[in-house]
Amino acid sequence: MEEHRSRTEKRRAGEKKKRSTLKKVLFSILGVVIVGMAVIIAAGVSMISDAPELNAEELVFAEGATIYDMNDNELGRLQGTENRTYRENDEMPEHLKDAFIAVEDYRFYEHSGIDFYRIGGAIISNVTDGFGSEGASTITQQLVKQAFLSPEQTIDRKVQEQWLALQMEHQYSKDEILELYLNSSYFDSSAWGVGEAAIRYFNKEDLDELTVADAAVLAAIPRRPSYYNPQNNPEEAEERRDLILSLMEENDFISEEEAADAMSVDIEDQLDYTPQENVAYQSIIDQVMEEVESIDGIESADLYAAGFDIYTTIDPEAQEIAQDVIQSDEYVSQYPDNEAFQVGFSLLDTETGAIRAMVGNREETEEERGLNYATAAGGSPGSTVKPILGYGPAIEEQDWYTGETIVDEPHEYSDGTSFGNYGDSYSGEVSMREALVRSINVPAVKAIQVVGLDDAQSFAERLGFDFDQDITESSVLGGFSDGISSLDMAGAYASFGNEGTYNEPYSVRKVEFRDGGEVENSPESDQVMYESTAYMMSDMLKGVLDDSSGTGQRANIGELPLAGKTGTSNFTQEELGEYGVPDGGVPDVWFNGYTTDYTAAVWTGFGDGRDSGYLIGEEQNIAQDIFRIIMTNVHEGEGTEDFSRPNSVCETDGELYRCEAPPAQVTEEADEEGTDEETPETPEEEGIEEEEPEEEEDEDEEDEEDEEDEEEEEDEEEEEEEEEEEEEEEEEEEEDEEDEDEEDEEEDEEEEEEEEDEEEEEEEEDEEDEEEDEEEEEEEEDEEDEEEEEDEEEEEEEDEEEEEDEEDEENNEDAEEENEDVEDDE
Repeated sequence: MEEHRSRTEKRRAGEKKKRSTLKKVLFSILGVVIVGMAVIIAAGVSMISDAPELNAEELVFAEGATIYDMNDNELGRLQGTENRTYRENDEMPEHLKDAFIAVEDYRFYEHSGIDFYRIGGAIISNVTDGFGSEGASTITQQLVKQAFLSPEQTIDRKVQEQWLALQMEHQYSKDEILELYLNSSYFDSSAWGVGEAAIRYFNKEDLDELTVADAAVLAAIPRRPSYYNPQNNPEEAEERRDLILSLMEENDFISEEEAADAMSVDIEDQLDYTPQENVAYQSIIDQVMEEVESIDGIESADLYAAGFDIYTTIDPEAQEIAQDVIQSDEYVSQYPDNEAFQVGFSLLDTETGAIRAMVGNREETEEERGLNYATAAGGSPGSTVKPILGYGPAIEEQDWYTGETIVDEPHEYSDGTSFGNYGDSYSGEVSMREALVRSINVPAVKAIQVVGLDDAQSFAERLGFDFDQDITESSVLGGFSDGISSLDMAGAYASFGNEGTYNEPYSVRKVEFRDGGEVENSPESDQVMYESTAYMMSDMLKGVLDDSSGTGQRANIGELPLAGKTGTSNFTQEELGEYGVPDGGVPDVWFNGYTTDYTAAVWTGFGDGRDSGYLIGEEQNIAQDIFRIIMTNVHEGEGTEDFSRPNSVCETDGELYRCEAPPAQVTEEADEEGTDEETPETPEEEGIEEEEPEEEEDEDEEDEEDEEDEEEEEDEEEEEEEEEEEEEEEEEEEEDEEDEDEEDEEEDEEEEEEEEDEEEEEEEEDEEDEEEDEEEEEEEEDEEDEEEEEDEEEEEEEDEEEEEDEEDEENNEDAEEENEDVEDDE
């Protein structure tokens, strides 16, 4: 141990040692940091080296997405450069530029492309208020992202975005960057740049005509173009407009009075919307765009600027025939002469849920993202929901069979409200099959009452239905507040045709980005009901088309195995009078049906409300006609198979039931078969006819010959009958012999059992004897052990006595010696 001359010297030595250790730790940490920084820098350099070069032309004239059909052939191309009106910086009023800066990047003129101040604030906000509550991308970053980079959310892309933002700040002035940003931003409705957006939403070519409120509306759109589209979602757009006005006031771009005046304007009064003519197949293109936008990292603007390829499930031939049938008078002659009349049609692959065709309008719309009647909730679905809310759940949850008896009679909802069938016509006892085929109302309500609203709603939700409010008992008759879309209907009905498996309808297979990356779309499949439920429902729904009492006979297609259901809504008594609707007029008519290959749902009605028209007479057959014509075309040459009956389905008297849950009559029949005694068969049951009396002889010789022939035939018949009786007697004798043999076998078995019992008893006795012998042996051994122990004790006692005797002798000898010594002394 080192010695120190004083305490001071000792303390200094300790401090020196501590400083040396601290230096080592600091140098180690510094080394790790340097190595880490080197790795990060190397990775950053690698990422940056792959970044694209800046090109101002690409910022403004980006390429729209290309859409391909199921065969990878081009279906359409989203317009990009065609819908741009480039505006110079000096054409833009200051309040327009200020509106964008206030909401997107209020420190735009203070940072150099990356705002580290906002990054720190965003981190704190995301920690305190939840992830995604605030972003930190600058206007410069947004500009390079939408023009040069894929929408994927990766570290590589973020690093490249920041690098390009810094580069852009070195190459362009702030005013130039802002000008490029305002001309390249996407404003939905196929409008690129503030110039085109001003024309689209306000019909103003001169940007100086835009008010402060107009500027705030435009600044609201790019963050989420379809959501903040003021034409389609005015309430959401107005709320964001007012937020932007508040931010403009907060940053001293406008006064408090100007902000209040702008907020007081009703947004719908601001708009003067001008729709833009767009591509063909607009309904299906709209659906594709909706699905692509739902993919993480992809925004509306990317559809028109990112230049990627979208591969869909669309069958071009099916799409073509569907549009021809619905959008022309060539196939259906009874279309109403009413511009408000509309059709919503969806065609799916039954097995996968892939959308093969979709038509959302009676006429090809010129408006992108216009109202699509295939995907928008239509009118009341009427009786098309009976399989989904009534009979399907009854089979699934209550084990009803297709012959389940229901009394069709005047009835009440559970709240006491009376209701009945259309026309107050009732049929008494009917089977579930008959009630569904004839579309009778009362049995359907009784079904949902037995099932319960919770189970019925749960069943429908598993089939893709989304209810804004809980269902009621009248929902089983189509009493919905918001209606159902034909796409949702097709998805639900396809589950019955797909052995109880539900696939959410989809149109996008994959998206390929221009940098080589791609996103695959693989929807999940869910088994939502028993296979037996799906098959029993399909079997009943076939009767809707091919039964003489079925309501869907007009939709039937020859030998094609089809199942389907009609649906009709009705006006209330008040509406009939108020709208002047004649007797028999209805607002909506549906037909949904399917095979093992395709499922189609057709809605026909009026797009401007229930007061805009009615369907009457032959017009009420339009839905079935559309279904039949399109399904005939798409099934041509397909060789469609019938629905396959699973092993879990049994049959009784032509009705189907789940084998594990037989109906009462099947159980009773089985009990009777097990207890009834055999009764002798009557002659009629044996197939023997009674003899007919002979006819009286006729004097005519020919008659005698006929009688003789008849007698001969009768004799032959009697001989045959005797032979049959002999054969039966022989069979009975054989059966008796078999019975005797069985009895002998039983006796032998009984004897064997008795012998086995005797053997077991003998074995038990032997075991008992052995146990007794063992016990005796153990007792004898114990006695012997005791005797041995006693002998040992006796021997020990004898040894002790001998030792005592020896001690006595020794004592005596010692005494004698002492006496002798005494004598000698004396």
